Amino acid sequence: MSFHEENQALMQAVEAVLFVADEPLSASQLVALWREAFDVSITEADVEAAIAALNATYEATGRVFRIYTWAGGYRLATIPSITPLLQLYKKPEKVKLTQPLLETLAIIAYRQPITKPEIDHLRGVDAEHALNRLQELELIQVVGRSDTIGRPLLYGTTQRFLEHFGLPSLQQLPPLPSIEALSADPQIRQEQLRALLDSLDGEHSGTL
Repeated sequence: MSFHEENQALMQAVEAVLFVADEPLSASQLVALWREAFDVSITEADVEAAIAALNATYEATGRVFRIYTWAGGYRLATIPSITPLLQLYKKPEKVKLTQPLLETLAIIAYRQPITKPEIDHLRGVDAEHALNRLQELELIQVVGRSDTIGRPLLYGTTQRFLEHFGLPSLQQLPPLPSIEALSADPQIRQEQLRALLDSLDGEHSGTL
């Protein structure tokens, strides 16, 4: 008997929860929900097997859905090839990121943990407003204090940052061409930072 036949209820449960979830859910969270709902013990391996079986079923039947690994959890989303159609039907709602915000966010993403003085140096301008706005949008957060004089705050990206750009982890960031160029020529700096963030912003826009 196949996994699908033996575990159809688990597959249905995982699919249903991921369909309505507004954030990625980990295997451990799905295990806990199942146990609380049905008072039956399952393992994370069972959940992972159910997800693999669902994805195999989606692919075999030509469905437009897949379960992706995002930000340390699982999320149900449409396949990239269908994104242009969805964008024509309804423009995905996205956080408006201006060029100063994009530049500041890219520097933090690639150099974290990083202090405001270091960000100011790389951008060539005061980043106070950009930092405040990015914190309001929950894309960055204070992660500690530096050991340098004055012990300035250290900034890093958040789970929301990974979710917004559809990244499983920071290791999936596009390669940085040259960190030296970011502090050498302002024009090169702006073009590279915008290209890096734009490349992220175009991915996984068909999220349910």
